[in-house]
Amino acid sequence: MEYTRPIPLVIGIAGGSGSGKTTVAQAILERVGRERIAYLPHDAYYKDLGNLPPEHRHEVNFDHPDSLESNQMAEHIDQLRHWKTIDLPIYDFKNHVRTNQFRKVHPRGVILVEGILIFGEKVLREMFDVKIFVDTDSDLRFIRRLQRDIAERGRSTENVINQYLTTVRPMHMEFVEPSKRYADVIIPEGGFNVVAMDMVIARIETLLAVSQHQG
Repeated sequence: MEYTRPIPLVIGIAGGSGSGKTTVAQAILERVGRERIAYLPHDAYYKDLGNLPPEHRHEVNFDHPDSLESNQMAEHIDQLRHWKTIDLPIYDFKNHVRTNQFRKVHPRGVILVEGILIFGEKVLREMFDVKIFVDTDSDLRFIRRLQRDIAERGRSTENVINQYLTTVRPMHMEFVEPSKRYADVIIPEGGFNVVAMDMVIARIETLLAVSQHQG
C-alpha cells in the first residue's frame, strides 16, 4: 500500500474578534501537544496591500471575507492533509503588507485552523472535521480587541474605536454571527470554560485514536 498514514484531523475554531479563539487554540495546543498539531491562523492570509499608498491601507475593510486569501489557506490545509510541509505567510499588521518571510509548518496528526471568518467560507468550512465556535459577549470582545490592537499592532484608541464601529461590528453581524449555525460545538467564554474545554479535548483525543487506528 502506497499511503498508510492516517488522514490528519482538521479542527476549525471561529468566533468574533476578541472572543477568545486564540485562548482556545492555545489550550488545545498545550493539552493535546504542540508536537502533534499544525497550527494555521486565518489572519496570516490577509492580502498584501503593498500596492496601495500607506494612508489608504487603513480604509480597507479587514473584516470582510474578500480581505483574505482563503483559497490559498484551503490549498495549504489540503497539502498538510497529504503530509506535505507548507510555507505560512507572515503578515505585517502595522503596515498591512505581507512580509517576504515565511514560517515552515510541518504536517501533523491534527491541523488546527483559527479565524473569525473561517466558517463563512464554504471552501474552508467543508474541510473541517470539528467546528468550534467561541461565543463571547460583545463588550468583552471589544475591550480585548482594543487592548490587543494598541499593545500588539501599534494602533491608537481612536483608530480602534473607529474601525470597530465602521467595519468590525457590521461585518460581525453580517458574516461571523450567522456562521455560528455551522458549528458542532459552541463554547461560551472560550478557553475559560473548563467543562467545555475538557469535553473538546476528550473528543479530539478520541478522534485521533480512531484516525491512527484506521491509518
